[in-house]
Amino acid sequence: MSIFEVIIYEKRNGIAYITLNRPGALNAYNIRMRDELYEVLGAIKDDAEVDVVILKAVGEKAFCAGADLTEFLTAPPPVFARQARFDRDVWGRFLSLEQPVIAALHGYVLGSGIEMSLCCDIRLASDDARFGLPEPGLGIIPAAGGSQTLPRTIGFAPALEILLSGRWIDAQEALKLKLVNRILPRPSLLPEAEKLAKQIQSYDRAAVRAVKQAVWRGLDFPLAEGLALEKRLGKVFD
Repeated sequence: MSIFEVIIYEKRNGIAYITLNRPGALNAYNIRMRDELYEVLGAIKDDAEVDVVILKAVGEKAFCAGADLTEFLTAPPPVFARQARFDRDVWGRFLSLEQPVIAALHGYVLGSGIEMSLCCDIRLASDDARFGLPEPGLGIIPAAGGSQTLPRTIGFAPALEILLSGRWIDAQEALKLKLVNRILPRPSLLPEAEKLAKQIQSYDRAAVRAVKQAVWRGLDFPLAEGLALEKRLGKVFD
């Protein structure tokens, strides 16, 4: 059970649940959340009992409505407050997990919320989800990898259009753009995430982790190097 303030951490039968827990602030990402996510992701990475991770949020309105700008941008001088966002590399910790991570997204998925979800392996969304990266309209740029992860996920042209226009998209458009894997009615969102987690969990752990490594690392390689990586990883199972 969680001992944190703005997230809830639970582990049940090999599945780790990370729940964003600032519903009164639309689960906005603040310094406390940064610190708690950094801690719990480090613990999960080293936990041999965790096979799959589910990332979700409490509240009716939002998975995460972005960074809490009252903390990250308004303290004098702004550059120091903004630097606080980089002091602990939460996004790198997400990407370093060997375990598959499933994001269960609902309501507003904005700014840091969408960037967090892009660090996950599979994204399930409720039919009321809305996505956007409003940073340019605030006079800043995405600070958690959105300018890199979004085009890698949905392609160069649609990513630039979303980033430059500040336009929000609904769940149906997110599915069409392949930003999310599936759309579900809100009541079915967590049960489907758990069903998927259990299916993944039923497979050979080493094979699952090797597939994840091959895909994520291979994205940065030319095809020939990616195929060589796959071959090296596959030798373990010969």
